[in-house]
Amino acid sequence: MLRSFSSMSGQRAVPPGSNGITPVQQMVASCSGAILTSLFVTPLDVVKIRLQAQKNPFPKGKCFVYCNGLMDHICVCENGNSKAWYKTPGHFNGTVDAFVQIVRHEGIKALWSGLPPTLVMAVPATVIYFTCYDQLCAALKVRMGERAREAPLLAGAIARVGSATVISPLELIRTKLQSQKQSYRELMDCIRSAVEKEGRLSLWRGLGPTLLRDVPFSAMYWYNYERSKSWLCEQYNTREPTFAITFISGAVSGSIASIVTLPFDVVKTRRQVELGELQAKNLSHQVSSSTLSVMRRIVAHNGFGGLFAGFLPRLIKVAPACAIMISSYEFGKAFFRKHNQERVLRPLQTSNT
Repeated sequence: MLRSFSSMSGQRAVPPGSNGITPVQQMVASCSGAILTSLFVTPLDVVKIRLQAQKNPFPKGKCFVYCNGLMDHICVCENGNSKAWYKTPGHFNGTVDAFVQIVRHEGIKALWSGLPPTLVMAVPATVIYFTCYDQLCAALKVRMGERAREAPLLAGAIARVGSATVISPLELIRTKLQSQKQSYRELMDCIRSAVEKEGRLSLWRGLGPTLLRDVPFSAMYWYNYERSKSWLCEQYNTREPTFAITFISGAVSGSIASIVTLPFDVVKTRRQVELGELQAKNLSHQVSSSTLSVMRRIVAHNGFGGLFAGFLPRLIKVAPACAIMISSYEFGKAFFRKHNQERVLRPLQTSNT
């Protein structure tokens, strides 16, 4: 009866070790979490970029990093486009004043300027990342036996490598398309030519610094998240984590991981901007500085403290993004888990009556 009910509903049975939900439901939960996170976090970065542009106007071909709470994107200042959202004139006296003036003079939608194009990359990357993590973690916990508590560490690292590797060529294409204003046919010809000259690995240029930051971040984040979530559940004597428990666990684990990996974030941002500006000048065949040389240059110019530049802004951005993403994701999984349990029990109750 249960098998026939599952086939009638068009849903596959929940696989063992999946914690009561299907991979498709995990993807839906992560997708909704990604959209919510971007809606909450993007205004912070839009205001930050507007304040930067007010202090030092972006020249043509200049690159800046745009973060929607899910991933960083390189944006190239468009040639001859004085109407771009980041060039809108304004005189702000600080972050709060910028929020107020942008909403008052440009409308509330202006706080999400530039968001839609980045979601095309960020949402699929997040869906791949979270779904792969859950699937890998469940499989590793079964195989690792006594060391199952370390499964989140390994699953988080592998899932990040996979999602970053898939998205990296697409992000490279997006940056090139934005900077050079080519048609899709011209762009494909340009990419084909680059692959012939430099090999297929040229599509993953800039992946190294991304992995250097994101893999340790993910490993630490998931390990600390699972440990803190379990600890809080024990403290509050609850079997299932509440929204508050997942929110706090996400914020704390995200904060710890962001502080530890901050030097790699500084280097990654510098290399991303350098690579983006080379592409804007159609000089992408030139190899940008290595990670080690960028790190040495930062220390030489700004001292060792230069590797920890932007500590507070990164913490303010990462902590709420991690908290919102993981709590909304866990809420979505709990919703589908309850839904699946009700679907299983309903035909059994009907047959008993």
